[in-house]
Amino acid sequence: MNNYLLTLCLVFTFSGLSGVLAQSPDDILGEWYTTEKDAKIEIFKIQDKYHGRIIWMEEPEIDGKPILDENNSDKSKRARPILGMKLLEDFKFNDGKWEDGTIYDPRNGKNYSCTLKKKDAQTLEVRGYVGVSLIGRTVEWSKAK
Repeated sequence: MNNYLLTLCLVFTFSGLSGVLAQSPDDILGEWYTTEKDAKIEIFKIQDKYHGRIIWMEEPEIDGKPILDENNSDKSKRARPILGMKLLEDFKFNDGKWEDGTIYDPRNGKNYSCTLKKKDAQTLEVRGYVGVSLIGRTVEWSKAK
């Protein structure tokens, strides 16, 4: 009888936890500070894909002029301001993470494959990589209030 009660208690405990730990596809929507907190990214949804754009920068201008995407490998995009640009594109939710998307790094002008994963309610793990996910870099973004 004691084993039955213990088993029953464990089942209820873990079934309650699974609801807490489960991710919903729209859990990443909203505003996030980058690791350095020098920019804020708004993650939004278009149809079934998730995207993100830069909506705030600590220093959006130099000498009264917007900071431009000067490092972009596509010369036709070098005159666009970084503030307002799309940084994250085409993520799909799959099994608790957002994958198959890309992230653009305006510091070096390159695009990377990327996955997003909620570490907890206030932390988003952003992993950019080339080729295989094992070779890459993970940073943490924090939820903006």
